[in-house]
Amino acid sequence: MSNTIKVGIADLNVCKAPDVLVTYALGSCVGICLYDVATRVAGLSHIMLPICESGSTSALSQPYRFADTAIPLLVKKMEQLGCNKLRLKAKIAGGAKMFAAAGNSSIGNIGIRNVIAVKAALSQLRIQVVAEDTGKDFGRTVFFSAADGVMVVKSATKGEWNL
Repeated sequence: MSNTIKVGIADLNVCKAPDVLVTYALGSCVGICLYDVATRVAGLSHIMLPICESGSTSALSQPYRFADTAIPLLVKKMEQLGCNKLRLKAKIAGGAKMFAAAGNSSIGNIGIRNVIAVKAALSQLRIQVVAEDTGKDFGRTVFFSAADGVMVVKSATKGEWNL
């Protein structure tokens, strides 16, 4: 019997098979699912913002909020459960443009900036993105199974699909 483990906004968690991780309300935020197929260890991070400014107190007080600080912490937590960083693969979802903004404002483009920062952080750790459902203009909920590494994406307006 599996447990469903909730991951909140600006949060992360890890689990082993047969458990499932879930995060809700991915609008401009990005959900990063990492998986080690050999150990069946899964991790999920729900980031809000692209990067933390160097020296900022937010890096210390809220490291799970930012792509560049949360992802390395997620990997570290997964390694504590026995995963091998060299086997990790990533699936990502979110990064939507939820609100129309005048011009090319940074607020209107936060979703795409989040996706770019997530991909940069994963690339720096040499973790390949094998699937993604990003951008567009709708929110998502993500379920991530440690049993098989399948990410189920659900949207109130678009239905449900597997990655």
